[in-house]
Amino acid sequence: MPESETTQPSRLARLTQLIKGWRPSTEASDPMRLGRWVVLVLAIYGSVVTGLGLYWSQTPDGFDTNQTAVHYAAAVEQDVVTGSVTVSTLREVIRTLLEKPGGYLLNDLFPPGVWLDNMPHWEYGALVQCRDLARALREVLSRSQSQSKEDVDLTLAEPRINFQSDSWILPASESEYRDASRFLEAYRSRLALTGETSAQFYARADNLNHWLGMIEKRLGSLSQRLSASVGQRRLNTDLAGDSAAAQSTQAPEEIIVRTPWREIDDVFYESRGAAWALTQFLKAAEVDFSEVLAKKNATVSLRQIIRELEAAQAPVWSPIILNGSGFGLWANHSLVMASYISRANAATIDLRELLSQG
Repeated sequence: MPESETTQPSRLARLTQLIKGWRPSTEASDPMRLGRWVVLVLAIYGSVVTGLGLYWSQTPDGFDTNQTAVHYAAAVEQDVVTGSVTVSTLREVIRTLLEKPGGYLLNDLFPPGVWLDNMPHWEYGALVQCRDLARALREVLSRSQSQSKEDVDLTLAEPRINFQSDSWILPASESEYRDASRFLEAYRSRLALTGETSAQFYARADNLNHWLGMIEKRLGSLSQRLSASVGQRRLNTDLAGDSAAAQSTQAPEEIIVRTPWREIDDVFYESRGAAWALTQFLKAAEVDFSEVLAKKNATVSLRQIIRELEAAQAPVWSPIILNGSGFGLWANHSLVMASYISRANAATIDLRELLSQG
């Protein structure tokens, strides 16, 4: 018999013995070993999620408003005209909210975005300033008089940017904000079209004053909310200065105002987001309203507002937002932020007075 025929059965026999002799390893079914694998997987997942969370929580850098306007205009082979810098800056801030690391997080439903707290409030602060500027564009900056017709693209952009900020689907907030950006680009493009008169941007002192009035109210509110981190007893001055004034319901003469401790860091990061967006918008306004500001000798006043807002965005080296008492041992980051916001608000009031003068 050939050698190959004798070796083949022997190999088959050995393989059969190996299969019969195999038994599942008791070590593989050991609950302790399974537990160690579960812990390892959870540790890896936690590390990845934590790393992504830290990366996504980084505040975006500012940008050159002039270069941004040039970029948007060059993309459609147009020139930069009055109003281009302001509208382009608004578009760029919206783009930053949507395309920064992690994207738009305020409406996230899945980790790690749903676990993040600081960046979503930062986004909301910036978003509120975008909404105010979009409203100013629609109501004032694009109209020569109160009886003037509203711009068609701005009437479509403004309600979309005011869409619910935490909608995840049907429609998602991001899709509405992208639509708003497209309508803003249509308005910006029409501004630069030769012979196109239906789209205008009126860089006048009264228009700038109107928008600054909106900023003043926002900064005043943020300053009060930040100051309330330590709790304050305040006299009720709601009706002060008008003996005939009335309000819907009676309020006590003295009230205690205090931000809940769980909301202290929320207000802090909302203020930082508002300061970041306002910094970009005011730099754009310095360009588009340059002649108005120069005539009123108010350019330096606008730059002072920008300087205070930039100081409010200094890096926070503490891993948490501290909330010490006003004159206690520990720092109070909210009170420091309130100081910068209040000074920016005071500078805004001064600038409005300059613009109101003949």
